[in-house]
Amino acid sequence: MMNRLLILLLMSIVLSSNAMAQEETRQATSVQEQDETSVIKKHNPKKATIYSAVLPGLGQAYNKKYWKIPIVYAGIGTIFYIADMNGDYYRDYRDAFDYQSGLKTDVNEEIQSLANRYSSTSLISLRDYYRRNMELSWIIMAVWYGVNIIDACVDAHFFEYDIGDDLSLKVEPMIQTNYGETAYGYGYGKCSTGVSLKLKF
Repeated sequence: MMNRLLILLLMSIVLSSNAMAQEETRQATSVQEQDETSVIKKHNPKKATIYSAVLPGLGQAYNKKYWKIPIVYAGIGTIFYIADMNGDYYRDYRDAFDYQSGLKTDVNEEIQSLANRYSSTSLISLRDYYRRNMELSWIIMAVWYGVNIIDACVDAHFFEYDIGDDLSLKVEPMIQTNYGETAYGYGYGKCSTGVSLKLKF
């Protein structure tokens, strides 16, 4: 009886130590895998996208493409200026039409001169023209904002792309002769010239 207890005790100690050793190995392996994945995932495209969505140009700064930031803000500034200018003209012609129609009476001299200079159909046409341009400018601003976000995301995906010395492109002239059956039997067929592109990785 005592022998059996001793054997059971020894077996449980051996099995528990074996299980503990396996658990330690598993933990060490998971820590090593976490270290490897943290090294691989240094630059996060999702983070660049969010940065660029929150503040235009911030994703480009995260990607270390600082030269793109003035381009982003030059586009935003230009589009905003055009939209604001068209909005001012739209409001002027709208107010001039309203003054001419009698809907508005308290306007400045510039609006009064516009109302006296143009007919009502011309004022409607000019009002609609500048409103359309203003709305189109805001749509272009939204597209520019989207391009800013897409640029940051795509650039972040290519941030750690390896362009090694092994990558090359060779362009060579080429003359290709088609062998085959001709009118006089087998021999040379037509010759064609072209350019051969060879890409080496």
